[in-house]
Amino acid sequence: MWLLYGGTFDPVHNGHLAIARCAAAELQVPVHLMPAADPPHRAPPGANAAQRAHMLELAVAGEPALQVDTRELQRAARLPGVPSWTVDTLREIRAQIGPQRPLAMLMGADSLLGLPSWHEWEHLLDLAHIVVAERPGSGLDGALPAALAQRLNGAWAGSAQALADAPAGRVWRLRQPLHSESATALRALIANGGQQWRDLLPSAVAEYILAQGLYGSAATV
Repeated sequence: MWLLYGGTFDPVHNGHLAIARCAAAELQVPVHLMPAADPPHRAPPGANAAQRAHMLELAVAGEPALQVDTRELQRAARLPGVPSWTVDTLREIRAQIGPQRPLAMLMGADSLLGLPSWHEWEHLLDLAHIVVAERPGSGLDGALPAALAQRLNGAWAGSAQALADAPAGRVWRLRQPLHSESATALRALIANGGQQWRDLLPSAVAEYILAQGLYGSAATV
């Protein structure tokens, strides 16, 4: 199985890594962490794409089960100004690995609930499985948006094995420990100064943030 975990990772923190490690352990495959490209028509909200990718490399160093894939950044460099849609990334990976190998995309429950707003979202399950990293109270047990509920009808998998038995089309709920880290809250903590934020991400990433003066951290040095 080829397992993708995409996001801005701005910055990557312990919550991201906990989800990735849990998925790697449950599915017994490496997780490919894929930083999203910078928005084409505005400045990046925090670190730029190269900095976010470097922080990911620092965060996963020495963990063979966690790998960094920069294909979206490379595509953005080849096609400046063109949005980098998830569906295009899945098509690229599918072309790389072939039609029969299982391909899965790891995301949080909030992302799943917002799926109908994604570009060509109806085609995502045609290309890949979805692994939902779920926390208690995530909202998946309640009523889903009508269009999403219709698309996911019959797709829910009862076990991880169901994902290995088909190339795409299933949704599996990954139960994982609760982590309170949020990249938005973390950026605010860094900007406000102090040291408590350093415990929320790998030490090498914290040192890089300070060295680069990211997120307003220069004021804390």
